[in-house]
Amino acid sequence: MAQLHVLMGADTVRVRPAIRRIGLADLKDALARGLADFSAIPTHAIFLCLIYPIVGLVLARAILGYALLPLLFPLAAGFALVGPFAAIGFYELSRRREQDLDISWEDAFDVLRSPSRDALAALGFLLLVIFAIWIAVAQAIYVANFGYQPAASMPHFIRQVFTTPEGWMLIIVGNFVGFLFAAAVLIVSVVAFPLLVDREVGAVEAVLTSVRAFAANPIIMAIWGLIVAALLVIGSLPFFFGLAVVMPVLGHSTWHLYGKLVEPDPSPRPEYRPRERARRYAADFPAALFPSRSKDQS
Repeated sequence: MAQLHVLMGADTVRVRPAIRRIGLADLKDALARGLADFSAIPTHAIFLCLIYPIVGLVLARAILGYALLPLLFPLAAGFALVGPFAAIGFYELSRRREQDLDISWEDAFDVLRSPSRDALAALGFLLLVIFAIWIAVAQAIYVANFGYQPAASMPHFIRQVFTTPEGWMLIIVGNFVGFLFAAAVLIVSVVAFPLLVDREVGAVEAVLTSVRAFAANPIIMAIWGLIVAALLVIGSLPFFFGLAVVMPVLGHSTWHLYGKLVEPDPSPRPEYRPRERARRYAADFPAALFPSRSKDQS
């Protein structure tokens, strides 16, 4: 029953989100508003994004240390596959700023108290599975062209890729397959995660809404995908540290893109706040561990 709720959402949710058609001007405005959000709260965004350059450097060191150079590019490209889930904190920050609410970096974690948190986790797990499949496929493409013999060094690997017929085949096939993976993730997630942050819906409804949004605006969504890919490449070039700026800007921009693609919900989402707990004092120990029955019954 719980799994059905995660997939389908609450029984009371019956109206499917309405989709709008948008144009290039909307993409430009979404990016401008995303940049404005980043400029307004840069310290929060950079703090949340430090994980990306750190993880990127750890992955690069692990790959270089274990002579797994062929996976360096697939792992870097994989940021685009898990990015929609990783940016949920930025969606929440943009949502709060849009409503003129107070903002702190802790507000990015309010999604953990959202009624759709289980659906968010389910879709996040789906993206991780897609990412793992992509890495396995990328490894298989390399083996099909160069066999199981690892590259001796970085210069040797670069020469292998750019100066041999097998290397050119690796580039062509690898980029084509990677494009298919990125397109699939874009179609199922372009508005799915912002929708789950904004409303109480199930994972299936969120994915279907994303598919409908892409189907209603295929060219514009394709252009958006190219913009995302280009910015991620630019952000990854200086040892992944550019992602500390690119990721929050794209995250904030995606929230505003969602607002242009999906009609607003007529019933506003309630604000979820942590339950206040009564203060406890050291003198109350260990009695505080055993609440009195009279308090429980009151």
